[in-house]
Amino acid sequence: MPPRPPSFLETLTPNDWIAIAIVVLLALLIVVAAIRIARRRRVPPGPPVPADEIERELTGSEALPPPSAKLPPPVAPPPQVPAPRGEPGLPREAEEARKKEDYRRKKEAERLERERRQREREEGEARAREEAARAAREAEEAKRREEEERRRRAEAEAGKTLAAGLEKTRGGFMARLNALFSGGRLVDDSVLADLEEVLFTADIGVKTATKLLESAREKVRRRELSDPERLKDALREEIARILALGGDPSAARPLELGAARPWVVMVVGVNGSGKTTTIGKLASKLQGDGKRVLLGAGDTFRAAAGEQLEIWAERVGAPIVRGKEGADPASVCFEAVQRGAQDGMDVVLCDTAGRLHTKAPLMEELKKVKRVIGKAAEGAPHEVLLVLDSTNGQNAIAQARQFHEALGVTGIVLTKLDGTAKGGVVIGICDELGIPVRYVGVGESVADLRPFLPGEFVEALFD
Repeated sequence: MPPRPPSFLETLTPNDWIAIAIVVLLALLIVVAAIRIARRRRVPPGPPVPADEIERELTGSEALPPPSAKLPPPVAPPPQVPAPRGEPGLPREAEEARKKEDYRRKKEAERLERERRQREREEGEARAREEAARAAREAEEAKRREEEERRRRAEAEAGKTLAAGLEKTRGGFMARLNALFSGGRLVDDSVLADLEEVLFTADIGVKTATKLLESAREKVRRRELSDPERLKDALREEIARILALGGDPSAARPLELGAARPWVVMVVGVNGSGKTTTIGKLASKLQGDGKRVLLGAGDTFRAAAGEQLEIWAERVGAPIVRGKEGADPASVCFEAVQRGAQDGMDVVLCDTAGRLHTKAPLMEELKKVKRVIGKAAEGAPHEVLLVLDSTNGQNAIAQARQFHEALGVTGIVLTKLDGTAKGGVVIGICDELGIPVRYVGVGESVADLRPFLPGEFVEALFD
């Protein structure tokens, strides 16, 4: 059989098939477009959009109808479920209102925060001002208390003035002298007779009273004195010369330490003169000057003398060497001087027995103590201080004479000047014995043990 000729489809090439597919696709697109157009033509056209609605859409605000326009009856809007904040479905007006409310709340919160901070700052400043004012008041009060305490300490340290200590003496001896020289009387024999009575009853001693009276009479005879005030000035000058020991520099010096270490001071005096108390006050003064002081309780005969000195040692912070009651005073002083040398002390103050000066055994005992102290340290004792009770008057001069003859007294401490009118006794002591007065006691405190200065004493006595 002859071969079958190929069909139409068999004769199509691949390009032909592609062309056919494109034509079919275009036909389908045309059909779909025709169907959509036909559907649109079935929907009746709606009314035109009003201009005011277009304006609202464009401006985003509600346009007001013209006054002459007739408002349509209100139509209730369909209920809407509020969309969450930030949800795209939220109406624009509500979104704007929400933003405004959020902005208002934010600004209000910021305002409240500013007011709170301002209030806190003002309250802090007020508290700071109150605190500063309170601190200033407290500082002022503390300063006032400190000044008061400093003034009190200064008064306590200063103690009584010498003028206050000599108040009773001025009320006795000096009051009678002032009465004698007042009234404008001329200096004649009657005035000199009255002056003699005053001087001989002034507890300055017969010898000293006679010397002052003879000096005044000689000047009256030479017609150098006729005015009572000039006579008073002449007495003042003569008393100042006596107290200054005729210009001896040692008369105006308190206790001075030499080169020897320890500097040994032997303190003597009768019971009741204030000897042990004077040692305690003197130790306090020396400690205050930076000196290292050791106390020797050599008064082993008087009951409680050791305890009294021990109290002073604790008070001033000084070590003490003390023996048993009734022990040998010389051995106690010897041990104190040796310990002072070993410990590098600057001063050793040796207390001694103080029985009545009229008993020979006491003077012999004191001589022994002095000799034993000399064996403990070469040249010791370097100072022998005699403590005298000024209330004893002329009897104090007698005591000073006997102690000086036995021990060679180098200085005198005159106590209890504030309690007696017999302060003139210091004039007699300086005149008759030529011993410098180192200190005078005018009260109970440590500061009331004052260095004796002749010029200050005369000024306090006469002025």
